Amino acid sequence: MYAVVAITKHGVELARRLAGQLPGADLYYMEKFVRGDEEKLGVKLFSGSVRLLLPDLFQRYSGLILFISLGAVVRMIAPLLKDKKTDPAVVVIDDRGEHVISVLSGHLGGANELTRRVAAILDARPVITTASDVRQTIPVDLFGSPFGWEIESFERATPVSAAVVNEERVIVIQESGEPDWWTYDKPLPEHIRVFSSTREAWEQEFDAALVVTHRLLSEEEEQRFLSNGVLYRPKVLVLGLGCNRGTELEEIEQVVKETLSEQRLSIKSVRNIATIDLKKDEPGLLALCRKYGWRMEVYSPPELNTVALPHPSETVYRYTGAYGVSEPAALLSSGATDWMLTKKKAGNVTISIAMVPHPSRVEVKRSE
Repeated sequence: MYAVVAITKHGVELARRLAGQLPGADLYYMEKFVRGDEEKLGVKLFSGSVRLLLPDLFQRYSGLILFISLGAVVRMIAPLLKDKKTDPAVVVIDDRGEHVISVLSGHLGGANELTRRVAAILDARPVITTASDVRQTIPVDLFGSPFGWEIESFERATPVSAAVVNEERVIVIQESGEPDWWTYDKPLPEHIRVFSSTREAWEQEFDAALVVTHRLLSEEEEQRFLSNGVLYRPKVLVLGLGCNRGTELEEIEQVVKETLSEQRLSIKSVRNIATIDLKKDEPGLLALCRKYGWRMEVYSPPELNTVALPHPSETVYRYTGAYGVSEPAALLSSGATDWMLTKKKAGNVTISIAMVPHPSRVEVKRSE
């Protein structure tokens, strides 16, 4: 949701036009510019200083679009700033609607993208000063975000970003995840090199590293690559799960955590769980999905039986109509041809793990 705010006559004209074309936008302007149709349009009127309005808007909206001078906005929002990971996007537009300026939270808050959208609506010029955008290179704090990758080690993002934009020696180690993250219509810069594993990159000299993996790194790997590196978790793991009726969340969660730890896999790389349709309303599984933000994919017994299993179970078939649950569900959901973990049974829970396959960057380049 966005708040569009105007405090001048011309600003109100532009703000009304923008709010009508920007989905999810709430419009605010001063009472003295009332037109009579504000209630119908859902416009929120205010009087007095806009400074008094901003703290509330800062908390309630993901983006603020302000038809106010840049200097005034900087002074007003300064006391409200907390953290680049939580502050809303702030975009400023001049009174003639000629320039749309990304002011705050350009990457994580989405201000740069919002700036481009607003500029397109108003036929204005977007003004973006973020170095990685200007230089058309990897935005470290947004790397992989279109695919849902999660940053695990954010504390080195700033120096790693500096290395990228300053054209220092940067390595990208990608062991899993989507390979098509380079979207610019130009070759990858020569100072950025891509490797398929930490082993392949071990002897390389570099100034900064971006590591994309589903694995839990060893202490030696962390020291080698994350002393000035950022770790990303792509969503590539599918957990095939089966359980007895009424199994509590705590037991299921414990099995999941212990199994991932044993396999040296990150829970942050789990994309979803998969199971039989008989379990689509299982409270423990639903609670697990809610807690971790995972989706649940379910399959009918005939669908599960299309997967050849190393050890089909007649017992499971008598109860469910399928010769297995966790193993075939994991493969069907992930699209993999084999398991990372075929099956483990612990108490009332069975778990299988498969990884979503993606072509390597080398394979992509060869196919072009």
